[in-house]
Amino acid sequence: MIKTDILIIGAGPTGLFAVFEAGLLKLKCHILDALPQAGGQLSELYPKKPIYDIPGFPEVLAGDLIDGLQEQIKQFEPGFTLGERAETIEKQEDGSFIVTSNKGTKFHAPVIAIAGGLGSFEPRKPLIEDIEFYEDKGVKYFIKNPEKFRDKRVVIAGGGDSALDWSIFLANIASEVTLIHRRNEFRGALDSVEKVQELKTAGKIKLITPAEVIGINGAEHVESLDIEENGAHRKIETDYFIPLFGLTPKLGPIADWGLEIEKNAIKVNNALDYQTNIPGIFAIGDVNTYPGKLKLILCGFHEATLMCQAAYAIINPGKKYVLKYTTVSGVDGFDGTRKEAPKAVVKAIV
Repeated sequence: MIKTDILIIGAGPTGLFAVFEAGLLKLKCHILDALPQAGGQLSELYPKKPIYDIPGFPEVLAGDLIDGLQEQIKQFEPGFTLGERAETIEKQEDGSFIVTSNKGTKFHAPVIAIAGGLGSFEPRKPLIEDIEFYEDKGVKYFIKNPEKFRDKRVVIAGGGDSALDWSIFLANIASEVTLIHRRNEFRGALDSVEKVQELKTAGKIKLITPAEVIGINGAEHVESLDIEENGAHRKIETDYFIPLFGLTPKLGPIADWGLEIEKNAIKVNNALDYQTNIPGIFAIGDVNTYPGKLKLILCGFHEATLMCQAAYAIINPGKKYVLKYTTVSGVDGFDGTRKEAPKAVVKAIV
C-alpha cells in the first residue's frame, strides 16, 4: 500500500506542477500514470514541438518544459508509479480513498487529484491481423527500456516525432533499425527529419517509403513482417515491431467512479477549488470541464494551485495556512535544500 497526502492521477504538466504547489504546503504527492514516462502528451506525442503560451517563455520545446517541471519538483521527492492505470476506487470510513491500479498496486490518500489530461492514453494500433497475439512477443507500442533492443533488429512504423526520435535513438543501440512510413513526407521536427536522412546515408537506418506493414509472422515471437511497398509485397526479418501512430485519449475506468461526466470530461466546481461532486476528489487540467473552460497548460497550472489550497484544508482540518510569496518565504524542499532570495543589505548612506 502506497500512502501519500495527494494521489495525482496523470503525470502531464498540470499533474507535475501540482506537486510543486503541494510541496510549498508541506504536502506529499504520489503520481500514477498509464504511460511509461512522465509528461503526458508533451513527452509522448510532440516532445520537440515548441509551445508559445507558457508565461515567461517566448518559446519552449514541450520536452524541455517537462524536464524543467521535473527539475522543479525534485526537491519535494514525489513518488511515481508509471505504466499503470487507475482502475478502481474505494472510499474509506474516515473519508480517505484507496485506488487500485490495473496491475494491483494500491494507493491510500485523503485527496485524489485527477490530472489525466484528455484521459488515459491507449496506443492507436494498426489494423493487422493477429497483432494482439504478438503484443509483448515482439510488438511494442511504447519504449520503456531502450536497452531491451540492444543488438536486436527493430522495425519502427510511423511518420511523426515519436517514430523519428526513436529511430534516431535506437540507431546506436539496435543492430538494425528500419523505419517504415506510408508516405515519403514526415510530419516531425525538421532537425529530426534531417538527422534520419543523415543516418540513412550513413547506413545506420533503413528507410522504406511509401510502404506499410500488412502482416506479422512468427510461431511464438515476431520473426518477420509482410510489407507492401509501391503495390509490391515483400518480407523483412526482424525481432521487434514498434508501430508509433499516436495515442487515443479515453477517460477509462475513472468514468465508472460516480463522478459527474459531461462530454467525456469531469464536471468541477470552478467557483472555488475544482472539486468534483465527490468531496476529496478534484479534477484539474484538460480532464475537467466548467463554464468558460479553456484547455491550456497555463489554466491547468492555475487550477492545480487552487486545488492544493483546498487539499491542505482537507488534510489539516481547522489549521489555517497563510499564503506567502516564494520571493519572501523561499522554498524548503523535503530533501533538506532551501532556496531563498538574497538578504537585503542594511547600510546607511552618508
